[in-house]
Amino acid sequence: MRINLKATNIELTLAIQDYVDKKIGGLEKFLDDYNDPSVQVWVEMGMSSRHHHKGDIFRAEIQIHLPHYKKGARAVAEGETLYAAIDNVHEEIKLELSKIKDRRKSLIKKGARLFKKFLPFLGE
Repeated sequence: MRINLKATNIELTLAIQDYVDKKIGGLEKFLDDYNDPSVQVWVEMGMSSRHHHKGDIFRAEIQIHLPHYKKGARAVAEGETLYAAIDNVHEEIKLELSKIKDRRKSLIKKGARLFKKFLPFLGE
């Protein structure tokens, strides 16, 4: 899995990079079906604007390109601090990836049911 980081209106420090790597590394259990090095993760974080100083001013976005899956996964979240925004987007992308994983498993089971249904006809 390749992680690409981008910072907007902030300086990308080593502490932020380590925090993002730790959070993204926890998503590998959802990507165990895709043990392909072509899985790419784009993380963009930063301030939404330079003139706001209160409220949810920090923004984080994660996009994951999955091979053999057309849409991929994407999540966007905001927070009062950069770390809160990263935590929020981590939770959203976890939900998105679990939906994709469940959908994939259900399609496999559906195919197995169809095969089992036609199995008696193949034996004749």
